[in-house]
Amino acid sequence: MEFGWSDEERAFRAEVRAFLKEHWDPKPLHDFGTDDHKAREYVRAFKMILAEHGWLTMAWPEEYGGQGASYVRQMIFKEESAIQKAPTSGGAEDILAPALMIHGTEEQKREYLTPISRGEVLWSQGYSEPGAGSDLASLQTRAVRDGDEYVVNGQKVWNGSHRGDWIHTLVRTDPSAPKHRGISYVMINLRQSGVSIRPIWQMHDTGRFNEVFFEDVRIPVSARIGEENRGWYTAMTALDFERSGIHLIIGVQGGFERFAAHARAEGSDPSGGRLIDRGAVARAVADTHIELEVARLLSYRITSMQARGLVPNYEASVAKTFGTELTQRQARRAINALGLPGTIREHSPHAIAEGSFC
Repeated sequence: MEFGWSDEERAFRAEVRAFLKEHWDPKPLHDFGTDDHKAREYVRAFKMILAEHGWLTMAWPEEYGGQGASYVRQMIFKEESAIQKAPTSGGAEDILAPALMIHGTEEQKREYLTPISRGEVLWSQGYSEPGAGSDLASLQTRAVRDGDEYVVNGQKVWNGSHRGDWIHTLVRTDPSAPKHRGISYVMINLRQSGVSIRPIWQMHDTGRFNEVFFEDVRIPVSARIGEENRGWYTAMTALDFERSGIHLIIGVQGGFERFAAHARAEGSDPSGGRLIDRGAVARAVADTHIELEVARLLSYRITSMQARGLVPNYEASVAKTFGTELTQRQARRAINALGLPGTIREHSPHAIAEGSFC
């Protein structure tokens, strides 16, 4: 694996930074708070700018409106975007679209891929359920065939449907089959009758997830992607696409950098000195710095493997687990050093060093 960057890659990174500086400001999105409509339209407008620039679907094959960009180029774009907290490609561009390209009908490709590539339609991902998270194949949302339609009943959880127009989701179409084999992959308009969205507010911030309820929701059979009862395997198509997880690492890095800068500042210790001069705090800063570099290199390794035509199934899982656990360790270390004031979130006048250490 080559750990350096080519001149072309460095130039592209600089181009992305300049673009984001000109076109993206994360503050309005936070200021909208619970105003879902304004937040949704703000994200939609930015995605349309990305689409005009050719970056929203840069890794898509050219025949579907993409640039056929390399995995490395896509990872650089996502890394810089994550630093600026800018939305980039998401579930529609990275999960739904690949499934449509490989398993969708020509009619589905014409109907759905173009609006996605232009940033005109926002999608949410409906996989998890209250009783099916880590064991996703245990999902119970039912879709019963009725002529040329399915009647959908059930519940999805932990999704961003309040900012979506459509949801791509997994439903059980054959309850008698082994759990992985009785699932179908479908698309549902969130604005249609029978769909209701209930917020799940996060106790530490104004952000939210959602529960989505389907009550006798009718969708055409033509909204199914791939074969009936083969949806699990259709959805797994996404595993062959960009999976570096770099955005997770950048999220941890931002909090760490604020914590480390605060710890080095005079007066950060209640005694009047510097927190960093405490041995335990210095070790916490060093450990997190090292682990962040490990996490970043794990992400880069995934990108390198994909660029060579390899599928990093195990490696992607390792990077995801390591990054998630690092998020927890960083939060614990910061709170141990700062005490309860370290739990105050950003944008509060009482927050330490802008808050959001975790």
